Amino acid sequence: MARLTEAQIAQFKTDGVLVAEGVLDDSDLAPVIEGYTRWIEAKAQELAIPDQASNEPFERRFARFHTQNKNIERGMDVMNARLPEFFAFLRCQNLLDAVQQLLGTPELIASPIQHLRGKVADTSAGSYFNVPWHQDAAVTWEEADHSEIITCWLPLVDATVENGCMEILPGVWKQGVLPHIGGAGGATIRPDALPEVAPLIAAVKKGGVVFMHRCTPHHSTPNLTDTVRWSLDLRYQPTGTPTGRPWQPSFVVRSEADPSTVETDYATWDAAWAEALAKPAPTKSAHRTM
Repeated sequence: MARLTEAQIAQFKTDGVLVAEGVLDDSDLAPVIEGYTRWIEAKAQELAIPDQASNEPFERRFARFHTQNKNIERGMDVMNARLPEFFAFLRCQNLLDAVQQLLGTPELIASPIQHLRGKVADTSAGSYFNVPWHQDAAVTWEEADHSEIITCWLPLVDATVENGCMEILPGVWKQGVLPHIGGAGGATIRPDALPEVAPLIAAVKKGGVVFMHRCTPHHSTPNLTDTVRWSLDLRYQPTGTPTGRPWQPSFVVRSEADPSTVETDYATWDAAWAEALAKPAPTKSAHRTM
């Protein structure tokens, strides 16, 4: 099962971040890429985008569509598109093996905080594509402050400095949840509360994963290329612990104690998300700002 070394596990426990290459195989990622290729093609046809860019590869095609019609991105996030391939990937054994090593338990649920990001070139301030400094704990309710939630950020193409990889502040997780304020691009750490720590440049190749503690500050940098920096960010935690998003569905993805609890039925997952999204949003914001 071992995907990570003891040194890597120790580094994660010290720094609250681990950039691990080679965790996933191409065969792990191929179905997700194929599923979203199909979704993007269908969306482009629905929007009647003139140039279908049929000869462009996965790394470029969405960017070509986006320059013609920015509505191509609407409904693409995982809880809206709800692709069967993504649902299956939530139980990716190579990924869960590494998560189990870091959390020390085989009893795991997938948090409802899950995203697909197709980051096109955009250097504008407050851009949706350029997320400001924040901690993932700040987008959950306080009920999850003691939940051991691990963020798994993984690129579907190589993530480089040029196409907008993340920058991360190692060791800061030990300070707990920092004060956040609202602003362009979402909740961000209050500037005077951002620790003066040299950032880790988290460039990582396709197949690698950036693992982060829920209180590890991070932000994304602009994409300066003509390609798309595709990525998934998923969160896992021990079964039975609060997710901080009680109005959204979580699912058991691994269990040695009771394997029958693992959710493998796509229709159940799809229906649970459809029901959750149809309900009014809670009056209390998911973003903790002060």
